[in-house]
Amino acid sequence: MHRWLLLRALPGLLALCALFIVDGTVDGWVGAYNLLVGIDTPGGAKTKWCAWLLSVAGWAAVPAFIGGLVGYLITQQIDSHRQQDVEVILSELRRASLPAQQPPGP
Repeated sequence: MHRWLLLRALPGLLALCALFIVDGTVDGWVGAYNLLVGIDTPGGAKTKWCAWLLSVAGWAAVPAFIGGLVGYLITQQIDSHRQQDVEVILSELRRASLPAQQPPGP
């Protein structure tokens, strides 16, 4: 997980932050946020090139990052369960399916 975050996600997040900072200083922070989350269109911004880049990043890159992170986490969970011994899993399932033992009465 740490390797994926450092090698794959960090450069993308840094680029997104740089775009947000540039657009925030040029067009204002509220405008940059509204572009990033898709509230406003980039056609109404002062600097169109930066607004379009930030808008596309908010529309495509942010959901791709979140999807990649969730996919990676789910894959890690599946891989950790695949490495368990089948007999251990079956014994746990058998134990869970047995009815609960009632304590002997007085």
